[in-house]
Amino acid sequence: MASSKLDCPAAASGKSEFRSKKPKPENRDESELLTVPDGWKEPAFSKEDNPRGLLEESSFATLFPKYREAYLKECWPLVQKALNEHHVNATLDLIEGSMTVCTTKKTFDPYIIIRARDLIKLLARSVSFEQAVRILQDDVACDIIKIGSLVRNKERFVKRRQRLIGPKGSTLKALELLTNCYIMVQGNTVSAIGPFSGLKEVRKVVLDTMKNIHPIYNIKTLMIKRELAKDSELRSQSWERFLPQFKHKNVNKRKEPKKKTVKKEYTPFPPPQPESQIDKELASGEYFLKASQKKRQKMEAIKAKQAEALSKRQEERNKAFIPPKEKPVVKPKEASTETKIDVAALKEKVKKAKSKKLGALTADEVKLKMEADEKKKKKRK
Repeated sequence: MASSKLDCPAAASGKSEFRSKKPKPENRDESELLTVPDGWKEPAFSKEDNPRGLLEESSFATLFPKYREAYLKECWPLVQKALNEHHVNATLDLIEGSMTVCTTKKTFDPYIIIRARDLIKLLARSVSFEQAVRILQDDVACDIIKIGSLVRNKERFVKRRQRLIGPKGSTLKALELLTNCYIMVQGNTVSAIGPFSGLKEVRKVVLDTMKNIHPIYNIKTLMIKRELAKDSELRSQSWERFLPQFKHKNVNKRKEPKKKTVKKEYTPFPPPQPESQIDKELASGEYFLKASQKKRQKMEAIKAKQAEALSKRQEERNKAFIPPKEKPVVKPKEASTETKIDVAALKEKVKKAKSKKLGALTADEVKLKMEADEKKKKKRK
């Protein structure tokens, strides 16, 4: 009993020694544990990770519009070649207008069928094959943003969608450079391909633009974030003090009514009582007339109205027989025979014309030539 009592404290002390020998965790900064080292990539999923393949066959199908038929028919061999490398079958049904992808017994990557589904979705939304095939890479994702139901008015929707594209696609190009994503605006959808961080920013910009927030504000914020990301000291700090704060002003313009009612001046007295039919008859003297006289007056008023209507109707009928006013015939003006001719001016004009002719001699030259000819004749004699 004594030995057991003596052993107990030793055992207890042994436990405490064992506990004290455990290595204590080092006090590391939390920011170092949370940050991913530069250049690190997740290892690719290989056949060694899943040598037996998949248990069940999975397939996805999507429809495409009629105008994409010619392009898909042309590039479909390239699509099949790209998917066959990952052991995924692809079929194109032109009659039904659909594309289908399905796994095979050789497929080892369970997530490749999701990427193949995204590939055919992007092809259906007018994305080129060269850009859509990038979705098969591990570090690339896609996002198809539906914008058709965000704005009710069709004209307003078209204007905001054009604002997202910008003049000659400048706004879209700036977004692509800042987010490292390929963006395609087609119909009621916006397709984006790129890294996850870029897709998050693209979705925010697109939704804000359709909510009537100009994309230039988001582009300015993205440019500042891009510069801040280069500084390693600011990684663990909040960037709110550097980002611009834009105030949204919602000015609701009240629509003015077409018919404006002019309010009368306020008077404390009630309005005068309107005259009754008896009062009017008393004022005009009709109240004291007999029934036969009243009837005669009523008939005369009806006949006067009928005569007036008949005369108006007759005037409208006679308008067709009234000849239209013709424009007066303008006689051509006779050429004035009395024209003064300046003879002296004509002679000068003729002289100048003769002197300008090639090879023609001037008057002085002609005189000199005549004198020379006369001298020659005299010498011969």
